[in-house]
Amino acid sequence: MIIVTTNDLPGYKIDAVFGEVMGLTVRSRHVGAQFTASFRALGGGELPEMTKALYESRQEVVARMVTEAQAKGANAIVATRFDTSEMGGTWTEVCAYGTAVYAIPLGEGQPGATGQSIYLAANPQAQ
Repeated sequence: MIIVTTNDLPGYKIDAVFGEVMGLTVRSRHVGAQFTASFRALGGGELPEMTKALYESRQEVVARMVTEAQAKGANAIVATRFDTSEMGGTWTEVCAYGTAVYAIPLGEGQPGATGQSIYLAANPQAQ
C-alpha cells in the first residue's frame, strides 16, 4: 500500500477514488510510564515512555486505515493526515485519515512517468 501526504501520486494515474478512510485509537496513559515521565519532565528533554506510546498508537492507526482502504479495493492512500488530541486529561486520541484510491503506475513514454513507475508498470509482480 502506497501512503502519501500529497494530493497526487507522481508517476501514477489515479484510476478510482473510494473516499475517506481512517484509523482511530484512544489510549489511556500507563500510570507507571506517566509517573516516570513526570520526573523526566522536570529536567527537560524527550520523554521516551510517551514517545513510545505515541509511536505505537500511530502505527496502529495507520494499520487500521490501510485495512479499511484495502476493504474498499484501494492500493494507495493520498492526502494522509494525522490528528492527536487529549481527552479527559488521561486519554489520548490518535487518528490517521486520507483518501483511498486505486493508482496505476505510468509506463515508459507516458507523460508524467517516473523511473519507479516505469519499472513497476513493466514488472507488475514487484508492486
